[in-house]
Amino acid sequence: MSTELPANIEATLSLLAGSDYIADRSLATTLFLSLKMGKPLFLEGEAGVGKTEIAKVLSAALDRKLVRLQCYEGLDVASAVYEWNYSRQMIEIRLAEVAGEVDKDNLGTDVFSKNFLIERPLLQALKPDVSGPPILLIDELDRTDEAFEAYLLEVLSDFQITIPEIGTVIAEEPPIVIITSNRTREIHDALKRRCLYHWVDYPSAERELKIVAVRLPGIDKQLSKQVVGFVQKLRNQDLFKSPGVAETLDWADALTQLDKVALDSEAIDNTIGTLLKYQDDIAKIRGSEAAQILEQVKMELAEAS
Repeated sequence: MSTELPANIEATLSLLAGSDYIADRSLATTLFLSLKMGKPLFLEGEAGVGKTEIAKVLSAALDRKLVRLQCYEGLDVASAVYEWNYSRQMIEIRLAEVAGEVDKDNLGTDVFSKNFLIERPLLQALKPDVSGPPILLIDELDRTDEAFEAYLLEVLSDFQITIPEIGTVIAEEPPIVIITSNRTREIHDALKRRCLYHWVDYPSAERELKIVAVRLPGIDKQLSKQVVGFVQKLRNQDLFKSPGVAETLDWADALTQLDKVALDSEAIDNTIGTLLKYQDDIAKIRGSEAAQILEQVKMELAEAS
């Protein structure tokens, strides 16, 4: 592990590969430029394609602290930035009253000091760290509302947060920011302009095969080729939710746990819930449709060999 940022695109690819993340060159290029230019990296794509994993890999590879803000509907400043420890403040006030040392002006200042501040992810990410600026992961930003997005825009502009009772906290060195979105809604252009953008697509068959081999080194080669071929064809089907790389890995692992060395129709029907997560999709594929897809996969692999 190294706290040094990669010097070029090849080094970025190697950095990711060293933590078992097989990236394409376009993603490595955008990531390298984001690190080099000190700009947030905004990643969009379907769920399960590896957007969040990039931040985790960077944290491990660069030996930096990972600060994760998991977004959700209704996320507010108290949950994302900071809040006051009201119970401790009340105890402090009661103790001062019992001791007969109540100076309202001084007490008000004391209970609104850093000792009573609960730091949430955005504020934590601005604090200095011995290993270098942390990795700030703002995950699934599309789940929040526009009001929080506007607040975040201000934070990312200057990497500072103002706490009225204390003052302004300014990052000595800006954190490395990774923002992800599953595109359930559009993110405002003003925020995107402050970032470098990359769409994380489903991998090609060749790259997905490499991912399976790296993440599941004990898997049978024939099984891995059939699994990847089957998943690749599933993504061409009209499904409510196509399987991501995460589902490919889960399915391949499940089949390996069942001591499978090759796909068959029964195994697919029995384990398809590991791959597809909506009943309508499962009902559409299970049975004859799965058997047809498997037959196509086997024919193509036989022709390629």
